[in-house]
Amino acid sequence: MAAPDRIRLTAVWTDRIEEEMSQEKYQLEKGLDLLKKEFGEESVARAVAAVSTWQVEVPSWAFGSFGGGRFSGYTPPGAARTIEEKLDDAAFVHRLTGTAGSVSTHVLWDFSRDGLHADYSLAREVFEAARQRGLKLGSVNPTYFLSGFHRGSLTSPEEKTRQRAIEQTQIAGRIAAELGQGVLSLWFPDGSLYPGQVELRHAYERMRDGLVESLRDVPPTVTVLLEYKLFEPGTYSTVIPDWGTAFLLARHVGRQAGVLVDLGHHPHGTNIEQIVAVLRSEGLPGGFHFNTRYAADDDQAVEPNPELARIFYELLLEEGSGIFPENWTFMLDQASSRENRIEAILHSIDSLQTALARACLVNRKILHQFQRQDDIIAATRFFNQALLQADVRPVLYQARSSRDLPLDPVMAYKASGYQTRIEARRV
Repeated sequence: MAAPDRIRLTAVWTDRIEEEMSQEKYQLEKGLDLLKKEFGEESVARAVAAVSTWQVEVPSWAFGSFGGGRFSGYTPPGAARTIEEKLDDAAFVHRLTGTAGSVSTHVLWDFSRDGLHADYSLAREVFEAARQRGLKLGSVNPTYFLSGFHRGSLTSPEEKTRQRAIEQTQIAGRIAAELGQGVLSLWFPDGSLYPGQVELRHAYERMRDGLVESLRDVPPTVTVLLEYKLFEPGTYSTVIPDWGTAFLLARHVGRQAGVLVDLGHHPHGTNIEQIVAVLRSEGLPGGFHFNTRYAADDDQAVEPNPELARIFYELLLEEGSGIFPENWTFMLDQASSRENRIEAILHSIDSLQTALARACLVNRKILHQFQRQDDIIAATRFFNQALLQADVRPVLYQARSSRDLPLDPVMAYKASGYQTRIEARRV
């Protein structure tokens, strides 16, 4: 009974899409005209161009069994069992969105045969498998939080453990340089549960010195992004707890080192857009792990909220031909337990494009006039007119239709039958 029911559901979604998309296409031109009148033709054109060209990496781990929940072993039906199946899912996401041509990887999940040691020959096989599917390998993440790292990685008091972390970092850097896009993304779970468990200063110094040693032989063309996290798994201390610590360590590393911002890794109420503004001003390489959290680090799908639009506003170049600084990398990092993972990725991309389009609609010349006049309320109302109130669906639909992409990627996925096929195969 299961398969026929899903087939009928697919047909229902197909009918719904045909009906709704015919209405949306009818409203597309009218909606664009209204946006042009409100925000100007130049702003709307920039928004369409940004949505059409912007790329975000999708995480390989979101398609597999990892992330079944911190408190349950549930894995959604049809989850990928191998790296090849992860790449199949990523390729289908890219086919529906045209925005996800690179895949972030984890060394010991994707390039290891025993879960303990990295295998460069396997990385080459994955690179070729991605190429055959029209994909690239994106940022490379060493995996410091598996068996043997319970006392830390680079900060471990055990020399053997530290050396293992160093070796994995070095081979990850080689993979990033020779097979990826030249980005090495580092997150360390090192920390402590209680006061007095470790010497905080010594832990920081071991991290600093370990990073310098680990990256000494990594090709200088590789950009190193240091991720920070307020807590977890350590509940008293984390060696890299905030962007300031990551910034200091990046300065010590030198070369092409910068800061990776994960949206779920902050205290509630943190002004993340201000962090972005400072990093932009300092000129360091930067990166984003996009997700949504409501409590701690939930790694849920992205919601198109005002904060996200303000972050994109800070990231956008004010002038020139580009949209974003060339030394910033954008990635999704999500793998929540209950939702359909592929639909969640598609929802995130749609949400990010919505926030990006709204950020592009802000006319900075007019906003700067209000700022110079110290007209505080007028400035914030004008700012939020785009970031909070603009209906940018016509922008998204124009960008997608011009590239022969589905107007609604989530609904298109439901109508595709892909989920039914992978559930039947991946038993």
